[in-house]
Amino acid sequence: MKPDRRSYNAAYKAEAVRLAVERNNVTSVARDLGIGSTTLQRWVDLSMEHPENPFPGNGNARDAEMQRIMRENRSLKEDNEILKKAVGIFTNAQK
Repeated sequence: MKPDRRSYNAAYKAEAVRLAVERNNVTSVARDLGIGSTTLQRWVDLSMEHPENPFPGNGNARDAEMQRIMRENRSLKEDNEILKKAVGIFTNAQK
């Protein structure tokens, strides 16, 4: 089972990035903060690419759409299974 994903607010990310840039060592700062070095490196890269607003919000707008599509797909699969069972019941009843 996967561990729960941790989420960090923008202020925490900004402070972690500041420390990493100040110390010029992403790996040691990540270890000190208890986060992955690749995660911190991604935050540093984002802050360099978009210095005005590196951490805009909670996830990507596409994520919400993907979740909606996955819920709809799951519902349609359940409906399909119910219809398959109903066809099987009615087919066996006619014999």
